[in-house]
Amino acid sequence: MESTEALNSETLKALIKDSLREVLREERLHLCKLLMPFVSDEEQAEIETQVGSPKDFDASETIDLTDWVKHGGSIQ
Repeated sequence: MESTEALNSETLKALIKDSLREVLREERLHLCKLLMPFVSDEEQAEIETQVGSPKDFDASETIDLTDWVKHGGSIQ
């Protein structure tokens, strides 16, 4: 009986931990979206005319922040 309770306790703890991680990840992404300024299509076209499009940049000139935003951590 005791091992079943311990297993259930550990399973519940792992489930809660995973659920909290998921919620925190979703909230972090939501915060990132809220902090990004709105850019109209007209303004975006003007920006691309002045500085170019991301596809025009050399890979060494950019840093991919996708993993950092999704999972947190340092920029490498």
